[in-house]
Amino acid sequence: MPGFGDPAARLLVLGLAPAAHGANRTGRVFTGDGSGDFLMRAMHGSGFANIPTSQRSDDGLALSDAFIAAAVRCAPPDNKPTPDEIAACHAHLVDELAALPNVRAIVCLGKIAFDAAWRLLASRGVVVRPRPLFEHGAVYRAGGFAIIASYHPSRQNTNTGKLTPPMLASVFRTAKRAVAKGQTKT
Repeated sequence: MPGFGDPAARLLVLGLAPAAHGANRTGRVFTGDGSGDFLMRAMHGSGFANIPTSQRSDDGLALSDAFIAAAVRCAPPDNKPTPDEIAACHAHLVDELAALPNVRAIVCLGKIAFDAAWRLLASRGVVVRPRPLFEHGAVYRAGGFAIIASYHPSRQNTNTGKLTPPMLASVFRTAKRAVAKGQTKT
């Protein structure tokens, strides 16, 4: 499933994969389920989404200065993509970023998305050694991009308090500052 959002976006929100009961129904990643609602509330609070929840493809959701994509383009069994599935979908992610020339920051929702972002930068010749460690709220700069790590807004993480609304809101405030700085790509 392709990503969606503002083609002039300065922010790329990168997730794991479409959810079987949300995105597969709506046709848009991070919509139609609890994880998507959790994410949209944070994006709405930072001005990246015009509404705080999205349950249907015709509900009027519009992203502003943001584009949402996934490391894997189909819903994997048990929400655990194999390395082969991740590798097979990488070219699509490369193409999506190439079509978004204004992206300055990438919010990575979970470790799989975080790793995909570094592979994405490597495909552009930006290799960071050693690869930064995933840590919620961490911000790294490489190749003219701010890479912002966040726990994934899965029900497992949100129901246990591993990721709270204030934690995700903070990530998107950081992203808002990163794109507002006018950082240019090198």
